[in-house]
Amino acid sequence: MASIVDRMIRAAKLDASLYEEVEADPGTMGQATMVVLLASVASGIGSIREMGALGFVLGAVFSMIGWYVWSFITYWVGTRVLPQPSTEADLGQLLRTIGFASSPGVLRALGVLPGIGPLAVAVSAIWSLAAMVVAVRQALDYDSTGRAIAVCVIGWVVQLLIVVVPLVLIGMAIGAASSQGGPAA
Repeated sequence: MASIVDRMIRAAKLDASLYEEVEADPGTMGQATMVVLLASVASGIGSIREMGALGFVLGAVFSMIGWYVWSFITYWVGTRVLPQPSTEADLGQLLRTIGFASSPGVLRALGVLPGIGPLAVAVSAIWSLAAMVVAVRQALDYDSTGRAIAVCVIGWVVQLLIVVVPLVLIGMAIGAASSQGGPAA
């Protein structure tokens, strides 16, 4: 059995054979979940600077929720809205491949560093998106990278509305409450 670190490196290198491997092996679900957990914790660490301890918790929790939501949306769009005749997939395959596509997300922990933090988060996001395109192309048996990009973009927009918008609203509400309820000078 390949180590999780080896698989994460291959996933980050956009190795299509890695995504085929984890798509075909239901036994890799634990590793895929661990990759998402590591990327989620990294997201939480990267959020500490902006939102403190609450940022850590919310960043980690919403990253885990986002993985499932994005996987489900991608599965639905990829198999129902934009399938190819060769498309044959189940939700588990998308969870595993998209889980490993989260590998570059471990760089989000660098978001806590002054100066390079925002750049590290941006690079991680773009890299993870590229990995997701490869993961989706392989999991949905697409011949076209363009079709995989379309599915990822649709899934990303819907996931943003479901996961990120509520996170921002919660952060704004907490910020407003803390500024109103803080001690008087």
